[in-house]
Amino acid sequence: MTFSNPEPEQIRQMLQNSHSVAVVGLSPEPSRPSFRVASGLRDLGYRVIPVRPMIAEVLGEKAYPDLESLPVLPDIVDVFRAAEHVPAIVESCIKLGVRNLWLQEGVVHEAAAQRARQAGINVVMDRCMWRDAQKFGARPA
Repeated sequence: MTFSNPEPEQIRQMLQNSHSVAVVGLSPEPSRPSFRVASGLRDLGYRVIPVRPMIAEVLGEKAYPDLESLPVLPDIVDVFRAAEHVPAIVESCIKLGVRNLWLQEGVVHEAAAQRARQAGINVVMDRCMWRDAQKFGARPA
């Protein structure tokens, strides 16, 4: 069975009903896509929570080494990591009770996405969260 993303209206609702986004792999380098997307999401009104080991802060927000270290459960986990890291991220999301997982453009791992979906997590894969938020006019409620 091949993975398919939710319908556009479901994606719009996910974006509209979310407030906080944990960005896994958020780079402190302004030239990196993760930094630009996180900055764009913040400008749209989302609370961005950086998840990256060995970094103290990004975009003025305290960074955490992994999802298990977060002080609050984010509404969406947005992943900027190579595909081989996705299964472990999915297992963390399942363990923590994350409801929404977003795998950024170019991050594709069908088996992990199916595993997350089977665990009840809404999954969007190989799409840019910032671009979709702009496209759908989504702003945190």
